[in-house]
Amino acid sequence: MYSAGTLLVTESRVGRPLNGYKDFVAAGFRPLSPMTRQRRTTLKIQNLRDLWIGELKGLYHAETQILKALPKMAKAAEDKELRGAFKEHLEQTRGHVKRLAQIFKLIGVPAKGKQCKGMEGIIAEGKAMLEMDLPEPVGDAALIAAAQRVEHYEIAAYGTVRTYAEVLGEADAAKLLEATLKEEKATDETLTGIAEQVNADAVERNGKAQIAATPGQNSNGKVKKKRQPARAAR
Repeated sequence: MYSAGTLLVTESRVGRPLNGYKDFVAAGFRPLSPMTRQRRTTLKIQNLRDLWIGELKGLYHAETQILKALPKMAKAAEDKELRGAFKEHLEQTRGHVKRLAQIFKLIGVPAKGKQCKGMEGIIAEGKAMLEMDLPEPVGDAALIAAAQRVEHYEIAAYGTVRTYAEVLGEADAAKLLEATLKEEKATDETLTGIAEQVNADAVERNGKAQIAATPGQNSNGKVKKKRQPARAAR
């Protein structure tokens, strides 16, 4: 198999009909590496089942990325409840990986991931948040935003593969995927609840910081009136 357009060309800059490996190389054709040939073969999608398996492999890769990111997010969180939520979801994510491995076993497919560029991008954004020097409550708000992007991606992805499993008659796989989907939704709701308090704290502290940095304001944020000098009694 060669990668330089169509092989219907019979003549080239070698000045005669192509004949053998050396002529093909001289004409600009390059043989595909075994890895490339295998990748092209495995990425062929012929039907919904192929699409489903590809999505499952993408999720498998995504979950392994999340396993690496969650401990760092938990360490960076200042809010105790948020830190606990990240640690709890880390344990859930380990279970999600096991469920996916179980599904691969059920359908007779090796438990291997396929690069999930979408999750890579979301996690890269979260990593950038961790590297920013943000004030305490704002930093937690940023962590929640990054985590909820992950959850929303997973909710969409697990909802899709669950539905595919149902349509394909893979009832056992559908049940396992539904269990993970429910946990992802519950985590998102937990993060929303934590965000309400964290966001309020961030606004309150930011307001106090602005008041402290602005001369001539009292504790209520109102501008203090200058005291007029007392008039001399006549």
